[in-house]
Amino acid sequence: MNHLTDTTDPHALPVLRPGDPGYDAELAGFQTGFVQRPALVVTARSPGDVVAAVRYAADRKLPVGVQATGHGMPGPSEGGVLVTTARMDAVRIDPEARTARLQAGVRWGRVVEAAEPYGLAPLNGSAPSVGAVSYTLGGGLGILAREFGYAADHVRALDVVTGDGEPRHVTRASDPDLYWALLGGGAALGIGIVTELEIGLVPVCTLYGGSLAFDGREVGPAVVLRAYEEWTRTVPDGLTSSFAAVPYPDLPALPPHLRGRYVVSVRVAHTGADGNQDGDQLVAPLRKIGPVLADSLREMPYAESHTIHSDPDFPHAYYGDSAVLSELDVDGAAELLARTGPDAGAMCVVQVNHLGGALARPAPNSVPYREGRFLVRLLTMGDREAARRILDPAFALLAPVTLGRAVNFAFGAGDRAGDLYDAETRKRLAAVKSQYDPANLFRNSYRVSA
Repeated sequence: MNHLTDTTDPHALPVLRPGDPGYDAELAGFQTGFVQRPALVVTARSPGDVVAAVRYAADRKLPVGVQATGHGMPGPSEGGVLVTTARMDAVRIDPEARTARLQAGVRWGRVVEAAEPYGLAPLNGSAPSVGAVSYTLGGGLGILAREFGYAADHVRALDVVTGDGEPRHVTRASDPDLYWALLGGGAALGIGIVTELEIGLVPVCTLYGGSLAFDGREVGPAVVLRAYEEWTRTVPDGLTSSFAAVPYPDLPALPPHLRGRYVVSVRVAHTGADGNQDGDQLVAPLRKIGPVLADSLREMPYAESHTIHSDPDFPHAYYGDSAVLSELDVDGAAELLARTGPDAGAMCVVQVNHLGGALARPAPNSVPYREGRFLVRLLTMGDREAARRILDPAFALLAPVTLGRAVNFAFGAGDRAGDLYDAETRKRLAAVKSQYDPANLFRNSYRVSA
């Protein structure tokens, strides 16, 4: 490991350059489909390292990027400075205040584990390996989203290094515009590098959750989707759910009940805090859809909530996009399922999230399209250009009811950032960007302009 002394700060930066031992390993993230080749990697261990790295880059007019776990990279990049924050992974729980302070590189699994002894839970997503800070800056659509809202709605404070190299402690009271912009626009816009978040926790110890899986070749995915959409009109706000369709390859490493199957499932999470305690009664209509391939619905400790979705925990190449919908056009979505099923020519994963509930409540942040009723996410594996040939016509089917896209689920969209936000939000984000990063130092991100 080399060290580089910044000319404006005597802090010694631990750095890697192309060809150095450990350079490629440092760049390896969860997303393996995009290549990052920065001229300099700063392996940050503290907020001071981040400050020094940003000032070093600003002095030399070098672009700056940041990587924690490498799940949601906008696309490939070359040159400039990349700050990796994986080593900044401290978690501090304040059980009396029901808050947690999270450093930039911490993953959700560690936060859940740290909060559990106090009967508290964060508003984490479905995968414990995802970086908590970047997830939250993009909004954060979690397991209990309809009951509690977006993770961004529960942020108390942020520590951030902006494009001028200044460390700032940001709250809604101290810097309302910057606070607003970072929460919803921070990961996409590139205003600065957030080194720590203070988030609110919720009093949840257990929940009713799991999935009902059907064989998509026996019970058509469109049949399940239509029944699911009708069911969502009857459920309380405290129940969060999603639909998924996944054609699994025939691989020995997979469980026998998944190997080579086209699995269509409905995933559910419900705390019962809304007074509807009987989870089995709430999901009874789903069990009537057809023969069930697997049923994992049960009461569980919150620490086991990651088993509801059982997201893959190994790095791989993927490309994806999303659409926030005013309503679910079931016919259009059924055609999308037909085009992305086992005969699509590439493995495609379709997920439909039920929105509404607390997600529709206004909040002092830039998370857009709160009026949306559903979010459709489509992931494809393999080549980026081949994936686009599947994604574009698929999402075109939903265009009449599409409000925009969700930044946390726009994997590799690059310049296609115009519909990540509505026009008024884009205009306000662009103004904050020009104030705190006038030199566009953080340009390895989505380009959001008025």
